[in-house]
Amino acid sequence: MENQKIVAGLDIGTTKISCFVGIKDKNGKVQILGHGSVPSLGVKRGVVANITSTVESIQQAVALAEKNSGVNIRSVKVGIAGEHIKSYQNTASVIREDRETEISESDINQMISSMYKVAMNPGEDIISVIPQEYTIDGESCIREPIGMMGSRLEGDFHIITGNTSAAKNIYKCVKKAGLEVEELILESLASAHAVLYLDELEAGVALVDIGGGTTDLAIFHENILRHTAVIPMGGEIITEDIKESCGIIKKHAEDLKKRHGSSLAQLNRDDVVISIPGLKGRRPKEISLKTLAQIIQKQMEGIIDAINYEIKSSGYENKLIGGIVITGGGAQLKHVQQLASYITRKDTRIGYPNEHLASETPEEIKQPLFATGIGLVIMGANENNQSTENTVAANERKEAEQEKTAEQTVKERIEPTEPTKKKEEPNPHKDNKVDRWFGKSVINTSAFLRKIENFFQDEEQKE
Repeated sequence: MENQKIVAGLDIGTTKISCFVGIKDKNGKVQILGHGSVPSLGVKRGVVANITSTVESIQQAVALAEKNSGVNIRSVKVGIAGEHIKSYQNTASVIREDRETEISESDINQMISSMYKVAMNPGEDIISVIPQEYTIDGESCIREPIGMMGSRLEGDFHIITGNTSAAKNIYKCVKKAGLEVEELILESLASAHAVLYLDELEAGVALVDIGGGTTDLAIFHENILRHTAVIPMGGEIITEDIKESCGIIKKHAEDLKKRHGSSLAQLNRDDVVISIPGLKGRRPKEISLKTLAQIIQKQMEGIIDAINYEIKSSGYENKLIGGIVITGGGAQLKHVQQLASYITRKDTRIGYPNEHLASETPEEIKQPLFATGIGLVIMGANENNQSTENTVAANERKEAEQEKTAEQTVKERIEPTEPTKKKEEPNPHKDNKVDRWFGKSVINTSAFLRKIENFFQDEEQKE
């Protein structure tokens, strides 16, 4: 294990904060070494509302993950979500002087860099630029232009933006918890890596991740991300409605939803009654299963209606042969699959994060609730870069540093010192390398993350 890349994923959600640690095994599957999950006390609708509470929850989740995995976690892949996340479609083009030379990665990066210069609304910034399709001298629908020839190269890009302050607060919380941020990843993309099948991505599928504060939508067609959206409604509005309708505390409302909740009232009996503990010194309250299901169904219909509207607005409503895949905590409600299928008129299944996990993974981990956290680990484990800050034991870090120092000393003795090279001008998009993902090139969030890191470094220097 010491020579393997150890990846940690941190899912900062509205209702829970989870940390997963894993490695890729010899069969190409991801083995989860351990995880920790605690209630999220400082996040509202995917956005940090209390720095101190969020930091404490992160530290608790990471401590549990370290205890269960035996890994010292130093850096994490962090999921980002919230209703501030938006997406746009844009195009760019490059006129090549020599049409007889092959199109290279530098031509692609030139267009990507131009996308990062697109004017944004005040307070917004570009999180990620995702290439979709290319056109060469009028020939469209080209997915892999590198190696081809032509004079005019055009590209269609999916741009994901977010609120700069919201991203800075997430970064600040992770840093205060004593961790390094490897990458900020859109949570719907992480969930997609965990629960979608390759044939669904090709045929066309809508991923619906129902979280506590928000519901994320990602539409794929022909292995390309076509549309993303965030619905500002999630499982918490169901809990709140149960709480208000029954006149009970939130803890009991959440327990009712999880243990007895259903998304279809007609499948529940009116003569089956549940007793709810009352406040101290007061009588218990009662509610029928059917009445409880009616409360839940009303709110769940609102969420699915909003998703259905986004699907229709995307222009891919009639191209989703793979239908809809529902994951996240909200997917664990009984009959949500049937309700979604009825409203959208599309084939629907529940997405479990078990496709890319090792066979020995415990069943309690392979639940829709943990799709995002597991997806973050899967994305990290599939990267070509083998460097990692996470170690199996504390003494291994010290030994590695000693070996590195010794090797450097020997190298300096046997190799002549090279002349000092001229310092290169900083390139904000240098690390925006093209990664392989679902058969399509995707740009990571290095430029956005570096911008946030530079901001906090400047603040520290001012102090």
